[in-house]
Amino acid sequence: MTEETPPGSSEFSAADEQFMRRALQLAAHARDAENEVPVGAVLVQGGEIVGLGWNRNITLHDPTAHAEIMAMRAAGEKVANHRLSGTTLYVTLEPCSMCAMAMIHARLGRVVYAAADPKTGAAGSMFDTLVDARHNHRIEVAGGLLAEESAAMLREFFRARR
Repeated sequence: MTEETPPGSSEFSAADEQFMRRALQLAAHARDAENEVPVGAVLVQGGEIVGLGWNRNITLHDPTAHAEIMAMRAAGEKVANHRLSGTTLYVTLEPCSMCAMAMIHARLGRVVYAAADPKTGAAGSMFDTLVDARHNHRIEVAGGLLAEESAAMLREFFRARR
């Protein structure tokens, strides 16, 4: 993880910061309540939160229970649709390839992430999955919002586990 603002980042609105701060709260919950890697996600449609998620793959014994997937599952149930067009996903760590492909299948409109993940990130760091022209859907991506706060939480979590 890095605190650097990755290529493709943009200016962020007050609403963007508000939703990312909520995602950071969910990341802290994952860490504190479930001893999970602290990643949180908030899915927003029309200014309203439709899905919340935090890492639960250890707790649920489910390799797919990443924060982003959990938020999309909750949103799909809430809006009664597997398509989540026009939504924005706020996540505290750059999505992995699995999550990125789920976002494409769900037809998300935008992804805003905090800390970049140079080892497995699929939103520009290691892969450019979300904007790859070979897919039938591309997602707007912006990274670096509250990156230092997220990266610090992740560093502290892994330092404590060593």
